[in-house]
Amino acid sequence: MSREFLPICREDMVKRGWKQVDFVYVTGDAYVDHPSFGHAIISRLLESRGYKIGMIPQPDWRRKESIMEYGEPRLGFLVSAGNMDSMVNHYSVSRKRRKKDAYTPGGVMGKRPDYACAVYGNLIRQVYKNVPIILGGIEASLRRLAHYDYWSDKLKRSILLDSAADIISYGMGERSIIEIAEALDAHIAVQDLTYIDGTVVKMTDAEAVYDKLLLPSFEELREDKKRYAKSFYTQYCNTDPFSGKRLVEKYSEHVYVVQNPPSKPLTQMEMDDIYALPYTRTYHPSYEKAGGIPALSEVKFSLISSRGCFGACNFCALTFHQGRIIQARSHESLVMEAEKLTEEKDFKGYIHDVGGPTADFRHPSCQKQLRTGTCKNRQCLFPTPCKNLNANHKDYIQLLKKLRNIPKVKKVFIRSGIRFDYVLAEKDRTFLKELCEYHISGQLKVAPEHVSDAVLDRMGKPKNKVYREFCREYKEMNRQLKKEQYLVPYLMSSHPGSSLKEAVELAEYCRDLGYMPEQVQDFYPTPSTISTCMYYTGVDPRTGENVYVPKSPHEKAMQRALIQYRNPENYELVYEALKKAGRTDLIGFEKHCLILPRRRKKAETDIKHAGKKKKIRNMHRKKESI
Repeated sequence: MSREFLPICREDMVKRGWKQVDFVYVTGDAYVDHPSFGHAIISRLLESRGYKIGMIPQPDWRRKESIMEYGEPRLGFLVSAGNMDSMVNHYSVSRKRRKKDAYTPGGVMGKRPDYACAVYGNLIRQVYKNVPIILGGIEASLRRLAHYDYWSDKLKRSILLDSAADIISYGMGERSIIEIAEALDAHIAVQDLTYIDGTVVKMTDAEAVYDKLLLPSFEELREDKKRYAKSFYTQYCNTDPFSGKRLVEKYSEHVYVVQNPPSKPLTQMEMDDIYALPYTRTYHPSYEKAGGIPALSEVKFSLISSRGCFGACNFCALTFHQGRIIQARSHESLVMEAEKLTEEKDFKGYIHDVGGPTADFRHPSCQKQLRTGTCKNRQCLFPTPCKNLNANHKDYIQLLKKLRNIPKVKKVFIRSGIRFDYVLAEKDRTFLKELCEYHISGQLKVAPEHVSDAVLDRMGKPKNKVYREFCREYKEMNRQLKKEQYLVPYLMSSHPGSSLKEAVELAEYCRDLGYMPEQVQDFYPTPSTISTCMYYTGVDPRTGENVYVPKSPHEKAMQRALIQYRNPENYELVYEALKKAGRTDLIGFEKHCLILPRRRKKAETDIKHAGKKKKIRNMHRKKESI
């Protein structure tokens, strides 16, 4: 394999002396040959096995000709919406169209369709009636069975049916895509590929599926939200590659969607091999004139050290996509990649991140996971750390030391986030010391998300007292090191379980902290999370309990405004929220109050406007005198 870009057009294919490609890869992202982009990993992996890949990045979905660039591929089409779900990419939580797309040349919006996997799949099927279509990536992975779609506000079918595709390779996909490719290359019909782990397929006879759990039919799920909550939790409890059952979802008398168990975790050697593939580590040169791909700048000087997360926050879909079992690269692999980074002409001496979904998770949470899998009904960290948890940062500390000792490296940052409860679960505080001394610069971002224990329970996060203990220890460690460094908490508004009462509690926390966040994350109901299931059904799928869900845009705006109560633009929303919550004690002149009374506020506003008018009049007078 050579370190050059894969073909993006027929001319490139001909230059390589190819008459036909084995797979055409259609992606909603621009072509970036970097291991932080899913299409780069899958295409390079297939190339390493001898397959010819032709890339079609961001085709014009309004023209059939756009996916006919290479003609009919020998084995099939690979289809991905890109590194993000296309709807999250296009719309904010308030369902407003975003202005920029970081995965498109120059950040231009509108180069991919809504529901990209379904649109691309149907476009291909119109032209190529019998060619296998394999879906992959985050959009297909998290929509693999019946799912709530926030943007249409309804339950949608498996994307396998809506896209006219033959098979979904879900999760990270390296194992399943090779098995699919080898089977197709051996002339096995795509309809017969019903057995591969990490895939979702269509079948006509549920009796042919062994070791299965039969989920309620799509019609039953659509009619009964509580039944959907139970079905979703069955899916959640079968996301483990060792213990997961085959799940069967009925759509009609002769159409069943079957989810095979997840693929087994990659070994360290397999991880190393994947990240050692000959990536060019940049975007295709054809994008240079448009200004390049903004998303690359966020990851260009970062290192992916691990996959998976046993934190299992309820608003995160990682359990469904990467799983709870940690897979990590070796020190040698990461040091080698870091040394390559130092050779880049625009490297300034800073490695921006070393991590994964959670930076300080470098090994499975306990010994049994690689033998029998994760526990079905027990979380590793929630509500308290499991007694079998192996809370140990030694490997990560050693890795960070090796990286910061590389010539030309000035500093190694940790930006992908740490779990403060996991840090506290380890008796030794060496990692906290190393973190404060070497790996942050002025501030550390952490994610307590909320301060109300009732809301934290719905989030799957530790109680607030755990975060307060971490704050105390972080402050003390910096005092010992004679460093002035701060914590920046990520906070979330309007999560299921949060009423105005809990939102006011969060506002009071910000007041006591003397901190007003510039940005607040309003809960975003993305596919395949426990929190999204709560949002849609009003039920906690873990317990069956009813959950309060703030859904009206106005209440969500009030909850968000409370966190940013100091912003003058939020005054009316905060005033209304405090009245509705019965907390008018927080409107006044006392130190504990969030806002001033309405009359005083109006007077201040009038004075402010009068001052502006006076300035404008003075400016006009000066101009006239000139």
